[in-house]
Amino acid sequence: MTNFTILFEYMPRILEGAALTIQIAVLSLIFSVVLGLVGAVMRLSDNFMLSRVATVYSTVVRGVPDLIWMLMVYYSAQIGLNSLTDALGMESFEISPFIAGVLTLSFIFGAYFTETFRGAILAVPYGQIEAGYAYGFGAFAVLYRITFPLMMRYALPGVRNNWLVLTKATALVSIIGLDDMTRITQQAGSATQYPFLFNMVSALLFLVLTFVSLRVFAWLEKHYQRGVKQEDSDE
Repeated sequence: MTNFTILFEYMPRILEGAALTIQIAVLSLIFSVVLGLVGAVMRLSDNFMLSRVATVYSTVVRGVPDLIWMLMVYYSAQIGLNSLTDALGMESFEISPFIAGVLTLSFIFGAYFTETFRGAILAVPYGQIEAGYAYGFGAFAVLYRITFPLMMRYALPGVRNNWLVLTKATALVSIIGLDDMTRITQQAGSATQYPFLFNMVSALLFLVLTFVSLRVFAWLEKHYQRGVKQEDSDE
């Protein structure tokens, strides 16, 4: 069989792995963005304890390699949960690789998004926020209608970079037994003795995902920069 014949045989499984990779990346992005927004608000809070907890979280998580966090959540947390359920006389349960992967990536990148959103919030002119309060908006309305849209202008470059790193970090789930694109191509390369061919396929699929992502973020930047461009054109 030719190289391409072997490749075509494995392509359905590789594409299934690619779909799983995208699913993990998108879910992790959603949870990490929410966690990052909460962390940023906590870091900027006047409450000392809330600010300190968020600072410790972002510092510690970013200071430990992603691989260690993945192993700790999947293996160490599993052992801890089993010990707890045994002590309580409850039935033990296992953390699935999918849940462990999503939770770990969300936990890790939530720390990065915390710093991204914190910097973006600080860049928002405080006069705009004061105007919202003066107009009669509550704290949530100010956050939703004023702070968040203005913040996204400054946060998008960081969000884009975090997303691109996150998509590549999904390869870590292969070490805990999840059949993502990286794991499937590695197995295919070992089974067929064509590791370079299948690694190239994996790399190209990641590049396609990167290209599509950049196009989406280019549209988002145009969307959130509309007011700024209008101001520039008036000048």
